[in-house]
Amino acid sequence: MAKHERARAFAAQPDPPAAKDFARLRASGQAAGVSRAIGGGFVAARNALAGRLVRLGVAPNHLTFFGFLMTVGAGYCLARGASQQVPYFVGAAGPIGWWPLAAAGFLILGGASDMLDGAVARLGRQNTAFGAIFDSVLDRCSDMAMFLGCAAHFAWHGNLTYQTLAVVALANAIIISYTKARAENLIPDCSPGYWTRPERVAAMLIGCLVGHVPAVLWQLAILSALTAWRRVWFTWRATAAQAAGRPLPPTGPGSGRWSRLLLWRYPRGSIPYDLVTGLNIAYIIFAARLWPQLLATGDAADPLGRWLGR
Repeated sequence: MAKHERARAFAAQPDPPAAKDFARLRASGQAAGVSRAIGGGFVAARNALAGRLVRLGVAPNHLTFFGFLMTVGAGYCLARGASQQVPYFVGAAGPIGWWPLAAAGFLILGGASDMLDGAVARLGRQNTAFGAIFDSVLDRCSDMAMFLGCAAHFAWHGNLTYQTLAVVALANAIIISYTKARAENLIPDCSPGYWTRPERVAAMLIGCLVGHVPAVLWQLAILSALTAWRRVWFTWRATAAQAAGRPLPPTGPGSGRWSRLLLWRYPRGSIPYDLVTGLNIAYIIFAARLWPQLLATGDAADPLGRWLGR
């Protein structure tokens, strides 16, 4: 079968990650939110573009590596200007420049490649065991490039607080991914938690677009640590239940009244998920305008350095 015929034959097949998200949403009994419709539009556009790339003979590993290079570019831009506000969205005193916007451009290209490589592999029947490992390894390297760029910037400017936040955010990203990979050797699924890689990259992208990268570092250092902890805790409960022959705990919200109020536990695409996402986006856009210390400028912007007597 010719490459273009293979692409057409596979274009109608459901996308595995998207299908998995939809299955969780359907199992939760929740109505679909705005993010479900947006995600469906992205999947359709991505599959159409992936089909074209298959016909052109583009290999998924090439896309994976290109995406990594783009994220390295974003890391360089962040190393140059992670504390800058963008000229079109200045809210307080502090450095102003275009480096965050340049980082956003690289992140968009890297994210698009990350979305396309798996689709090209599926549509072109190019799935390989090495490809899956290559993609996972470069995803971790991309996380490193993004956060180490931030850490380098704040190390150069002598801000110990934000340098530490960048390192903690990187550690959280690695623990979240490692826990899932290791746990799923023991249990069928370890995917609870809001701050998965798409949410982390999206938060950094929005932070770059509005010039509030330092505020995002607080968010990813604190909130994503809760996702890391939740996956460890979930694995402990799941392995205990498995050993005792009990049903595995739900990855989403529990059946209790209070558990249902934990909106961040609902599946991607649901209305509670959209509410949590909206609040996180609002924080990125507006919090630094209310508290300029979140822009890493001023005497109060390095509390850890002051506490250690720097």
